[in-house]
Amino acid sequence: MSTGRGAPSVAGMVTGKSDISGWLVRPARWHLWAGLAAVLGGLTVRTVLVTSGGGMDNAIVVDAARTWLDGGSPYDDRHFLYFPSAVMAAVPPALLPRSVLDVLGPVAAVLALALGWACALRLHRVPLGSRLAALGLLGLAAGFAPFGQLVRLGNWTVTAALALPLCLLLASRGRWVAAGAVIGVAVALKPLLAPMALLFLFARRWRALAVLVLVPVAASVAAALFLPDPTGFFTRTLPFLLRGDDAFLRLYEASPAVVLPRLGVPETPAVVLAALAAAAGVVCAYRRWRGPGPAPLRLAETSAGLMLSAFLVSRPSYNHYLLVVLPLLLAGLPYAGSVARRPWFWLALVPQLPGVTWPWLESPRRRAFQDAVTLCVLAVTVSYHCVRGAREEAGPRGAPGERRPAVESA
Repeated sequence: MSTGRGAPSVAGMVTGKSDISGWLVRPARWHLWAGLAAVLGGLTVRTVLVTSGGGMDNAIVVDAARTWLDGGSPYDDRHFLYFPSAVMAAVPPALLPRSVLDVLGPVAAVLALALGWACALRLHRVPLGSRLAALGLLGLAAGFAPFGQLVRLGNWTVTAALALPLCLLLASRGRWVAAGAVIGVAVALKPLLAPMALLFLFARRWRALAVLVLVPVAASVAAALFLPDPTGFFTRTLPFLLRGDDAFLRLYEASPAVVLPRLGVPETPAVVLAALAAAAGVVCAYRRWRGPGPAPLRLAETSAGLMLSAFLVSRPSYNHYLLVVLPLLLAGLPYAGSVARRPWFWLALVPQLPGVTWPWLESPRRRAFQDAVTLCVLAVTVSYHCVRGAREEAGPRGAPGERRPAVESA
């Protein structure tokens, strides 16, 4: 069915002239793409000039692989918090000259974030040539400070930022086993997306859930056989994460379980409070899964609720983790019932505006306080939205596994 040469007709998406959605889904002019290219290009080149090893965090993983190649244990570095499978994944970069890695790291990070944004758009059936496609990525790169921080650090969170929207895109088209494999590979590289197993549990996609679990387990077991310390993750890294006794890392963690003790709250009540908030978030996410609205919105908002709940209690929990869920929510803006239409969604992002210095938070070591505000407000906003549910006019209820395109275009 064709809708002519105008904006695509999207289920639950208002595309009339009286609503901004119609403007957002129309094709972007070359000026927007030129501005986006300038911002991404400038960020990439600047990162190449001021960082080494593809970024500080990338260097930790690559150095772990170099240590293994030299006969040592990657887990000698207590800041290496990855599964054994990540060691093998880091071997190819470890073999590259450092000058090449300095360039390849930032380019790969920006490319992964851009591809993740593209997958989030396609999940919501938003055209890749639309104004939202250009403005959304431009806003993330220029208006959300953790975007630039993630690129400069070269943190492997970029793999999760690509894997999650790709997984949901596959799931929305009924390819759940492939979606499980994507999450499994991402977990093998970095365990960040492990909470997504709950989505497959909610959906009762047992084969896909088995694939999700088996991929990282098999990859890690196979990789561990080649390490001099096969159980290093369990004997060194896991206790380190549970104790959380790294004074340096603690200054940058945004989890309430870490931030509240810095404000004078006893540690045990802070941990219990964070755990209760996370449990409530999971319940709200399940309510969203069972609720009304278009399948893409339910997939995105349920997943965002699960991941934000995990960030409330995970150790560590940094502000750039938000780039795993934020593109999914932002890409749903054209839907009348999306969480991105709520004012608190945007207010939650205000502390992350680049170039804004907040009183008493001038020190980088106090940045975690404003990161915690963003995380908590965003988590509460998404949870409230999940309970309230998308408005009925946002579209008919359909199973997220159905292959039901929301866009009908020529």
